[in-house]
Amino acid sequence: MSERLPPLNALRAFEAAARHLSVTKAAQELNVSAGAVSHQIRNLEDHLGVQLFNRLNNGLSLTSAGQAALPPMREGFGRLAEAVDQMRGGQRQCTLRVAAPPSFAAKWLVGRLSRFAALHPDLDIVLSADPDTIDEGHGQEAGDGAFAQGIDLAIWFGAG
Repeated sequence: MSERLPPLNALRAFEAAARHLSVTKAAQELNVSAGAVSHQIRNLEDHLGVQLFNRLNNGLSLTSAGQAALPPMREGFGRLAEAVDQMRGGQRQCTLRVAAPPSFAAKWLVGRLSRFAALHPDLDIVLSADPDTIDEGHGQEAGDGAFAQGIDLAIWFGAG
């Protein structure tokens, strides 16, 4: 490889923002400020000499370069996680990603998760109570909406 790779943090910021199409959600996931994510993305675009996002008044959209880069980027970070798992001796916990409406999650589900987690110590449970995730996935086939965002289990209610 003759050309230097961009900083890993910039690549992580791009991948998270591209997956969520939101700097704010990427910042929450990465536990940094939205300004830090924006700064990393700008540095990445400068490093590559390519615009990866269209900045819109109500969010982001990917340019063709960003769309082309996202799938292999997600695969690459997945492979890195597998490699780290191998270095740890394969003792990585499995992750169960659950999406539920905010009111249901707060008033019913959260109070029961600790008991479930105690019964299944091998699971790392990630709860998403983002109404956008639920609304996008409702009524669609597996592989669309919430499930395309990496959600393993989605809880909905109502006629649908």
